Amino acid sequence: MAIPNIRIPCRQLFIDGEWREPVKKNRLPIINPSTEETIGDIPAATAEDVDIAVKAARNALRRDDWGSTTGAQRAKYLRAIAAKVLEKKPELATLETIDSGKPWFEAAADMDDVVACFEYYADLAEALDSKKKTEVKLHLDAFKTHVYREPLGVVGLITPWNYPLLMSTWKVAPALAAGCAAVLKPSEMASITSLELGEICREVGLPPGALNILTGLGHEAGSPLVSHPDVDKISFTGSGPTGVKIMTAAAQLVKPVTLELGGKSPIVVFDDIHDLDIAVEWTLFGCFWTNGQICSATSRLILQETIASKFLDRLLEWTKNIKISDPLEEDCKLGPVISRGQYEKVMKFISTAKNEGATILYGGERPPHLKKGYYIQPTIITDVDTSMEIWKEEVFGPVLCLKTFKTEEEAIELANDTRYGLASAILSKDLDRCERFAKASQSGCVWINCSQPCFWQPPWGGKKRSGFGRELGEWGLENYLNIKQVTQYASPNEPWGFYKSPSKLGNC
Repeated sequence: MAIPNIRIPCRQLFIDGEWREPVKKNRLPIINPSTEETIGDIPAATAEDVDIAVKAARNALRRDDWGSTTGAQRAKYLRAIAAKVLEKKPELATLETIDSGKPWFEAAADMDDVVACFEYYADLAEALDSKKKTEVKLHLDAFKTHVYREPLGVVGLITPWNYPLLMSTWKVAPALAAGCAAVLKPSEMASITSLELGEICREVGLPPGALNILTGLGHEAGSPLVSHPDVDKISFTGSGPTGVKIMTAAAQLVKPVTLELGGKSPIVVFDDIHDLDIAVEWTLFGCFWTNGQICSATSRLILQETIASKFLDRLLEWTKNIKISDPLEEDCKLGPVISRGQYEKVMKFISTAKNEGATILYGGERPPHLKKGYYIQPTIITDVDTSMEIWKEEVFGPVLCLKTFKTEEEAIELANDTRYGLASAILSKDLDRCERFAKASQSGCVWINCSQPCFWQPPWGGKKRSGFGRELGEWGLENYLNIKQVTQYASPNEPWGFYKSPSKLGNC
């Protein structure tokens, strides 16, 4: 597919089905991470805009054109959005690449996933009609109970910058499928395609207020959204410290939250692997895909010492062959990290690892052929101790650290030696061992003989400091549904008999 040359659209906030200028008229620059150039700007919402958007969402729920829709009716909108995304795939992929720095072929693949995710939740929206009212069997014949599945209400959706449109879709699609009205706040560092989702919704005729999109800074737009009394739930994907702030603010109103807060995931490689090169490729893919900026990145390589030397030799050969270039170039496999701040943060992690006694086996610097842009060589760090920062902390960049093990028990202990618990991976041809590892792993997701495959049908989420709650699959839809119990006394003409009737007591 040819990569188109396009201009950056100049958008406003998407509120109540229209483009609206921020109340304070503020805007933020868009920086291309591959060139460090300002290529446009986005609107910067504040608390005043949040209030307007939340009111628009609340009004949408009161109107028949959204609040009274069936799942089948909502499914038509979701499929129309999917069709538009597919139609605009080349342009959206290019905008995503320019905005976030991820290689174009990755961004294009993300658009395919966006399409599939909207279509998947369209199917679930239709199926919801038959589950809207469900009978519950009781042990007493005198009562009948049924359960209603209803939209939770107005939901606030806050998304990160590593998968801008896809992460928005993971939240928007099930929220709309459930019948909620949503206010989406994407990361200010990569908002272009999320704003374009607003234009797509306008083009397909999504009822006004069903989806509102506010770009802006976290403390100016995200915080007011979280603490707004008319927002019924918050779903957040991002950093741990921000997740703590969101949880604290939501707790003041006893507001439910779903949090996905990243990780420091292990990939455990045993000496009975099927093929050395296959294992090496999965190891690199698990850490360096999306320029290493993956919440589930298997960035801790735990390698059986009997194959360590041979494995490292092949790992270096493969790593040196990774093409680092402008992400719009053909066959680019590693682009820049998102911003100057992120570049400096990753480089500090590498420097600290070296100062703590680790060895920078490869990389750790700017690629010599790229003078501009926030590029970092794919980096492999050895001689790592479990007390080191590089072992404990999420880097969110193309940095892989390595530690060896002797026994299966030691490997499991090392894999679980983290405060995070989003994902883990194991490479071994012994499937019984893989099953033991999967059961022992303290994570929300386990990959066997692979790393990073992600689909929209299974649940996604973590444990420990990686957050709680699940997205995707039917679990993702349940995030946005309220379960209401309705119990009926089946014999209204017969007395319950707990108290004695005054008319039968006689006069004293």
